[in-house]
Amino acid sequence: MHIDPILMMGGSGAIGRLSAEALRDRHPDLPFLIAGRDLARAQKAAAELGNAEAVVLDLDAADLGLGGRRVAAVSVFHADERLAGLRFANERGLPHLGISSGIFEIAPEIATFMHNPGAGAVVLGYEWLVGATTVCALELAKSFVRVDTIRIGALVDEEDGGGPAVAEDFKRLSRMMPAALTRRDGIYVWREGEDAQAIFHAIDGSEIKASGFSSIDVVGLAAATGAKNVRFDLATGISSTRRRGEPKSTEIIIEMSGEALDGQLLETRHAVFHPGGAAPLTAMGVASILERLTGIDGREPTPPGLYFPYQLLEAKRYLQQLEAAGGSLLTLDPV
Repeated sequence: MHIDPILMMGGSGAIGRLSAEALRDRHPDLPFLIAGRDLARAQKAAAELGNAEAVVLDLDAADLGLGGRRVAAVSVFHADERLAGLRFANERGLPHLGISSGIFEIAPEIATFMHNPGAGAVVLGYEWLVGATTVCALELAKSFVRVDTIRIGALVDEEDGGGPAVAEDFKRLSRMMPAALTRRDGIYVWREGEDAQAIFHAIDGSEIKASGFSSIDVVGLAAATGAKNVRFDLATGISSTRRRGEPKSTEIIIEMSGEALDGQLLETRHAVFHPGGAAPLTAMGVASILERLTGIDGREPTPPGLYFPYQLLEAKRYLQQLEAAGGSLLTLDPV
């Protein structure tokens, strides 16, 4: 099927390039517009990708400087303070995926959507690694009649930089969100100071010191499961694979408790594991969402609406892709 190019704003960065490459592997003829602040870098990325064109956008122009050029979807891999990509998508009725905003930054995006809700699909792609946590957690929740508590512990290897844009995002988010949004006993609270400190155990059982993080996963999982207690803790350190002398990886520990299907108390502990680190796992989610938005997965394109990533990602297919990449959803012993 013919499709217009997908506009990748920040497509020459680490995650943008990995996302485009993931889509290229699945769709060899898919065209791209690779937009970056550095034209030479964007041109290099476009040439290596193939069937792609490098562009430098005018973020103050309504048409982004693209004139009447047709675009199939807009994906943004950096902080878009002007909402340039969303404005462009909204005015043209295009689907939009952004992955860099924090909880405190989504109000302008939601306001833009609300004033033209029929324009196109808008995905709040700020879940940790774009669906890796929520898709797996909701699949695990199927073992419960009632989920009471969800505890997420994300471990990023200290050698897993992810590129300059990712570093800028973390610096901005840590400065603007010193407290961590958490659901506790059915009430949303902000953990700060000592209350924001946490400990979880990595895949290999190592004790990891972490801090609370205001991930949008908290509100998504609470809304989807009804869990009265949901928290997200983030740590940077040595991943379990590197502790045993292997290359870096990324891991997300998911602990859940509640009522099992047989009516008994159930407590589970699992881990989402990817051997390549955080960036390729993020790219996997981005590529799958863009497939679903545009309909290049063989189904009808996603209708206009406001979506979390987990509402577009099919768990079975996601887990198959994770396994194909050498990752897995592991069952862990309780600690």
